[in-house]
Amino acid sequence: MSRRNKELPLLENIEITGVANEGRAIAKVNDMVVFTQFVVPGDIVDLQITRKKNSYMEGRVVKIHKYSERRCEAFCSHYGVCGGCKWQILPYEDQLKSKQDQVYNNLLRIGKVELPEISPIIGSKNIIRYRNKLEFTFSNKKWLTYEQVASGASFDNMNALGFHIPGMFDKVLDIEKCYLQDEVCDQIRDCIKAYAAQHNLPFFDIRNKEGFLRTIVVRTSSTGEVMLTVVFFHEDKEARIGLLNHLAEQFPQITSLIYVINNKCNDTITDQETIVFKGEDHIFEEMEGLKFKIGPKSFYQTNSDQAYELYKVARNFAQLTGKELVYDLYTGTGTIACFVAKQAKQVIGIEYVPEAIQDAQENATNNHIDNTLFYAGDMKNILTHEFVEKHGRPDVIITDPPRDGMHPDVVETILAAEPQRIVYVSCNPATQARDLNLLDVKYKVTNVQPVDMFPHTHHVENVVALELKTV
Repeated sequence: MSRRNKELPLLENIEITGVANEGRAIAKVNDMVVFTQFVVPGDIVDLQITRKKNSYMEGRVVKIHKYSERRCEAFCSHYGVCGGCKWQILPYEDQLKSKQDQVYNNLLRIGKVELPEISPIIGSKNIIRYRNKLEFTFSNKKWLTYEQVASGASFDNMNALGFHIPGMFDKVLDIEKCYLQDEVCDQIRDCIKAYAAQHNLPFFDIRNKEGFLRTIVVRTSSTGEVMLTVVFFHEDKEARIGLLNHLAEQFPQITSLIYVINNKCNDTITDQETIVFKGEDHIFEEMEGLKFKIGPKSFYQTNSDQAYELYKVARNFAQLTGKELVYDLYTGTGTIACFVAKQAKQVIGIEYVPEAIQDAQENATNNHIDNTLFYAGDMKNILTHEFVEKHGRPDVIITDPPRDGMHPDVVETILAAEPQRIVYVSCNPATQARDLNLLDVKYKVTNVQPVDMFPHTHHVENVVALELKTV
């Protein structure tokens, strides 16, 4: 006899009391925390519980009885469906407070280290159209909203060009307008959809691994340049040339038009050949008179204005006098390395992606910087005791790892090298806090500065300065 699932309750007239990580909101019912989405503190709602655990519940809002006075009007028609910009109904000052609290709580709860007073978060100058890069996916299985399903209408065209629905790897929301990037991004996307419809170009079917159009990546820069990378599932020379020529004619502002043939199971193109159809194989970003070459595979902070604020904080925390040997770990295209080079004796950058290191070397050369060295490879394999012995003990280490933080071997090498100062830039305060706990054996935290790079999301950057403890 099968065990029947217990029916989950409907909770009525519940007040939303706060915000939590991952862009969620929280309520408390009989000392039980309930997580939900797309509401703000002060909203009075009915919650249909969808998951119940011993210590918390998750619920879906089925009715809003009263809107909070703190609520903002959502500016995007896709709000609540696409999964991005979850906090756009929350005032920006409240978003910043939540991110400040997130940094403090992570460092205190996970890091368990002594903390100085945390500086007020640096907010973003622009809170819409602040991104310089977006990726859109083609799919022949368009996500239908609850309203569309309820309408009973039939949809002959199920093609979509947009973002994946969270938790639905094969469903894509067709985007009409996105407020994250310059309007040219919307124009390019609409143009491709119209051309594809006119010429019957098949959209990708991720389940059956068939179709022609797979993804596009649009990059814009502070210098006014535009890079468009179009990824095809297979080669069809006539169809490919037709589309790319059309885009080149319609958008003369595209300075770098690139295509990729990717017939792998996943969408990543880091291991694929990128081919220039028209223009250059790169665009440039500019910062304090420095120009940074960005290729189709290169990492660059997606909010250019806030990247400048972030790097200024990192440079300030490094306290360079011109005499220091600096290691820049996870250097990417060498932006931080070049940004601090004038204040250092020498900067050595290490990065996993070989193409990014090539860009870093070119960035140094093009900016007439002659005191940098760059190495490509897995950080834990490159940054070893032998590497430190060969290149010298660093006076300062600047590290900007991916969301997973630093590998324990990397932390161990840093501890053995004993730089006087560490500047830790992180996009994930939780893993940053974990690493700070490991570094606490020899280092004390002296400064903490959060920076908001991604308005309307729960993501936050954080910069921490550490000093070698005196015995």
